[in-house]
Amino acid sequence: MKTLKKITAVLILTLGSLNVGAQQDPMYTHYMYNTLMVNPGYAGSREALTITALHRSQWVDFKGAPLTQTLTMHSPLKNEHIGVGLSVSNDKIGPVNNTSLFADFAYIMKLNEKSKLAFGLSAGAKIFQANLSSLQLDEQADPVFQNNISNHVTPNFGFGAYYSRERFYAGISVPNLLQNSYSIVKQENGSTLIGKEQRHYFLIAGTVLNITDNLAFKPTTLIKVTTAAPVQADVTASFIIMKKLLVGAMFRTGDAVGALVGFDITEQFHIGYSYDWSFGLKTSTYNKGSHEIALRYDIIFPNKKQIRTPRYF
Repeated sequence: MKTLKKITAVLILTLGSLNVGAQQDPMYTHYMYNTLMVNPGYAGSREALTITALHRSQWVDFKGAPLTQTLTMHSPLKNEHIGVGLSVSNDKIGPVNNTSLFADFAYIMKLNEKSKLAFGLSAGAKIFQANLSSLQLDEQADPVFQNNISNHVTPNFGFGAYYSRERFYAGISVPNLLQNSYSIVKQENGSTLIGKEQRHYFLIAGTVLNITDNLAFKPTTLIKVTTAAPVQADVTASFIIMKKLLVGAMFRTGDAVGALVGFDITEQFHIGYSYDWSFGLKTSTYNKGSHEIALRYDIIFPNKKQIRTPRYF
């Protein structure tokens, strides 16, 4: 009985979300380190070649639970007004797999000695696959599940604006402007659309406040908006100790609470881990929470002057 409930929930969360306007994009507890995935205006903002890798195992021990991997790299060019980047992600939920590859470009304007405003564009494609025939169904003749979706490639574009100072940032973005269709099932009485991308809007913000010389408070947030789904906000409150160790707590509205820890192994290499537990879904009965690990490395250019240390965002 538990297995049946698990399979039913996976179908609701994966295929059901394709047919209605729901949150489709992957979620990240380390969104503050994975900014390029949601806002192309972030490209080149760290004044170094920054490489970030992330892995998220969501709802551990839940059959068909989401698994997400991302890899981003970005850097300013010799022209200080230009930043470029590359974003790769792979998101698997049950029988559904979505892989994306996007190039990012940002034009950076220096507003004054302490602040910058960047406008970013991204362009790329997603590869969507769904092995629907592998599912065990009560009604084997259901036409929605008769045909697999194999390597369905859809192009897309994104836009973002990113404002930053040494201890504050804020941004708005639409990572996927096009609302592509995944699959249409033809039936005797017409056609049924069973898969369509929904446009998502993101707002990000964060700051760092010094409490003492060796203790700082870092609140951040990520707000997600899409059609026919509740507005969802991630709110994270972290403390930075001795400019190296980060410990914090997070809250995701209607979904999860959790904790995260990070450590600067060197001035260039950061490692972070988080655990969150879903309280707002029935799936919480059948899973042991979600784990996430993030790695970030900055390659400093030898001829680059006045690099900010530490770089908070």
